[in-house]
Amino acid sequence: MNELNLPVYDVRLRGTRGKPEIFDFLRQKYVALTPEEWVRQHFTHWLIEHKGYPKGLLGNEIMLKCGEKTLRCDSILYDKHAHPQMIIEYKAPAVSLTQRVFDQISTYNLLLHVDYLVVSNGLQHYCCLMDYARRSYAFLKTMPDYSELKGRE
Repeated sequence: MNELNLPVYDVRLRGTRGKPEIFDFLRQKYVALTPEEWVRQHFTHWLIEHKGYPKGLLGNEIMLKCGEKTLRCDSILYDKHAHPQMIIEYKAPAVSLTQRVFDQISTYNLLLHVDYLVVSNGLQHYCCLMDYARRSYAFLKTMPDYSELKGRE
């Protein structure tokens, strides 16, 4: 797999050459090892081990219902009251983080109304802080530590 702009961790792999799997420590199971999953596992480990995010407040592959349509958020960070606070969308390292990626995560946010939107392809990471009162958002210079998040209580 590709080298990422994220810290390495002790990756747990299994499976065959044709069907490799990686252990998802949030879902507590092995899942198909795709380039996007490689990014997800590294990013969530980085959040927990280096940025202080509580493991128990993160979830992977969260299903959302919008009428008859089913959507899946790659990862969601919840606050201590189980309200969604951050949506994280991952792409494979070869995928550029274009307006289309931001449109996708914005669609999820129409349902969840979170404070933070994050996109990463493992090489680049963008975090937006939403300002609903002003109907705007601001790109943050860095991914905030958990202790820096607004409204995490």
